[in-house]
Amino acid sequence: MLSPEEKARYSRHLLIPEIGEAGQLRLKNASVLLIGTGGLGSPAALYLAAAGVGRLGLVDPDTVDLSNLQRQLLHSDATIGKPKLDSAAGRLRETNPHIILDLHPVRFTPENAVSIAEDYDIILDGSDNFPTRFLANDTAFFLKKPLIYGAIYRFDGQMTVFAPHLGSPCYRCLLPDIPAPGAIPSCNEAGVLGVLPGIIGSLQAMEAIKLILGTGQPPLGKILIYDALRTSFRSLKLPHDPACRLCGENPTISSVNNPETTADPSCQIADPTMQTITAEELKTRLDTNDLNAILLDVREQEEWDAAHIPQAKLVPLQTIPTYAPNLPKDTQIIIHCKAGMRSAKACEYLTSLGYENVVNVTGGMDAFQKL
Repeated sequence: MLSPEEKARYSRHLLIPEIGEAGQLRLKNASVLLIGTGGLGSPAALYLAAAGVGRLGLVDPDTVDLSNLQRQLLHSDATIGKPKLDSAAGRLRETNPHIILDLHPVRFTPENAVSIAEDYDIILDGSDNFPTRFLANDTAFFLKKPLIYGAIYRFDGQMTVFAPHLGSPCYRCLLPDIPAPGAIPSCNEAGVLGVLPGIIGSLQAMEAIKLILGTGQPPLGKILIYDALRTSFRSLKLPHDPACRLCGENPTISSVNNPETTADPSCQIADPTMQTITAEELKTRLDTNDLNAILLDVREQEEWDAAHIPQAKLVPLQTIPTYAPNLPKDTQIIIHCKAGMRSAKACEYLTSLGYENVVNVTGGMDAFQKL
C-alpha cells in the first residue's frame, strides 16, 4: 500500500483516472534498468524516480567530467572526478528517498548483460555507442523485455520502443549492420545541444511509465524523430525486417555475444596498420623538447581557441587536402584532434598520398588535458 507520505508525494498522479492508486502501486512495484547515466540517462532516471518507479538499476563505469555538465543533470561541479553512479545515486535519493537503487559500476558487456538485465521489467538504453546499442537490443530480445531506445546528434534526436515479443521490430531491423569505425561521429566528436538529451530522455521515461501502467500506445513499429532547429516532430514507420538476423524468419544470431556486440565501442578507427602514440608519450616528448616531428591539430578554430598544444599547428580536417603539399615526406607527422577520430582520418588520407611516417594520437586532446 502507499503510505500517507507517498499519497501526498504522488497526489497529482492519483488524480489521473489512468493512474490512480492502483497505477501508482504498479509504478512502485516496477523496475527499470538504465544503461548509462549520461545525457539520456540523467533526465530519464530523474523522471522515473520522481514518478515513483520503485527500483532503478543504473549501469555506468565512468567518472564525472567537466564536459558532462552541460547536459548530464544528475551530476554537478561537486562530483567531478567521482564515479557517475555515486553522483547519480545521491541526486536520485534527493529526488525520491522511497526508491531502491541498484548500482552496477561496470561496462555493459556480452559477459554480464543478461545477468544484469534479467531482473528488470524494462531496459532503457542511454548509451552512446553502437556496440552497446546492439547489445542492449539483443539482451532485451532474448529476455523478452521492452527496450526503450534513444539517440541524439547535435540538434536531432530519435526515440522508439523495440519489443519483438509484442509484435514490433528490433534495433537490427533499423540498423542491420554496425557502421564502419569512424563512419558516424560520436557526440564526443560532433557535439550535442545540451537541452536535446533532456527532451529525448524525458520521452524515454514517458514510454517506460506508459508500459508499466499499460496505458496509451507505445511507438511500436515506428520511430519518433525530433528536429530541434525546426521545432518539429515526425513519426516514421519502422517495419519488421523478415531478413533480420535476430528477429527475422531465419535468425542466425543465437547469443548476445556476436560481432556487433563485441566491436570496439570507442570512436577510434580500427586500422591495425596505423601508427599511434599515446597522449602521455606525446607529452613526454614535448616536455623533454624531443618532439622531432610536425604536430598537427585537425580540430576547428573554436576548439583550438578553447585549448591547444602550443607546439601544434592548426589545420582543420577539411583543409588537409590543400595543406598536404606543404608537408615534407621525410619528417614524422603527428596528428591529433579531440578524441582520435578526425586525426585518424587525416592519417589515412596522408598515408594514401605516400606519407609513410604519420602517427595518430590516441584519445586526442581529451586524453592530453587529463595528464
